[in-house]
Amino acid sequence: MRQVRIIGIDPGLRRTGWGVIDTDGVKLGFVACGSVSSDAGEGLGVRLRQIFDGLSNVLAELAPAEAAIEQTFVNRDAAATLKLGQARGIAMLVPALAGLTIAEYAPNAVKKTVVGAGHGDKDQIRAMVKYLLPKADPDSADAADALAIAITHAHARSWSKLEEAIVLAGQTSQRTAP
Repeated sequence: MRQVRIIGIDPGLRRTGWGVIDTDGVKLGFVACGSVSSDAGEGLGVRLRQIFDGLSNVLAELAPAEAAIEQTFVNRDAAATLKLGQARGIAMLVPALAGLTIAEYAPNAVKKTVVGAGHGDKDQIRAMVKYLLPKADPDSADAADALAIAITHAHARSWSKLEEAIVLAGQTSQRTAP
């Protein structure tokens, strides 16, 4: 399997985490991670533009081939959920404009993939990200979460390729059977 570069994105209005990894289907390699912050003193439109510009710069510099983003959960604060949804929309728009396919993963699926349980805390996620990507040293929980999202996508890709190979092998053996 050829090497693929994946960006994981953990959307947020204050800070949007991003993490980039390379994978060949078996091995994971750390490329870079960080976060894009927006200025809380600015209006919503300016803050969304800051996220857009920051993520656009990351994509231009690191050239990922695929993107993965965390799905939004709904909390009790409707206004905060709406703002998070708007930041998430920008976080999806940037890779879409770059022509990348975008996969979405539920927070519990990311935690289960990286930590082994669907309810891991931030410290567990960070520790497992550092274990799986020894060269990574995320500067924030958002960057660690973004790397976890990228790792989840890398694992999902591997399973998808394996399933395709099994189906193809089954079709080939059916054609050659007498």
